Amino acid sequence: MTVNDRIESTELASRLEALPQWRKLAGKLCAVYEAKSSAEAIELFSDIAAAAQMANHHPDVDWRYNLLFVSTVSHDAGGDITERDLALASEITQRAAALHAKARLDLIKVVEIGIDTDDA
Repeated sequence: MTVNDRIESTELASRLEALPQWRKLAGKLCAVYEAKSSAEAIELFSDIAAAAQMANHHPDVDWRYNLLFVSTVSHDAGGDITERDLALASEITQRAAALHAKARLDLIKVVEIGIDTDDA
C-alpha cells in the first residue's frame, strides 16, 4: 500500500478506532478541537500548519474563536481518504493533546441541501 492508496470503508472504520476524535463525514476525515482560549486555538492552528508543511499534505482548517474545525482528504488521489490523511489526523491529535485541546464530537456535523424540481 502506498500513501496515495484509497482506504476502503471497512478498513477505515477499523483504523478510526485508534483515532476516536475523528469521523468520516462527507467523504473527509473531520475533527473539532476546543482550546481554552482564542490564543491557544491559534497556537494549535500554528502546530497544525507546521505538521501539514512537514507532511506536504494540507488540511482544511476553520478557526472560530477557541474552536478549530479540521478536515483532511487527498485531493490529488481523486478526493479519497488515504494513508496520508490518517497520518496527518494522528499528528494533529497528538498536537491537540499536547495543548490540552478538547475534542468536540458533538460539533462534527454536515448539512445536505436537496433541491426538488419537476424540471431538471
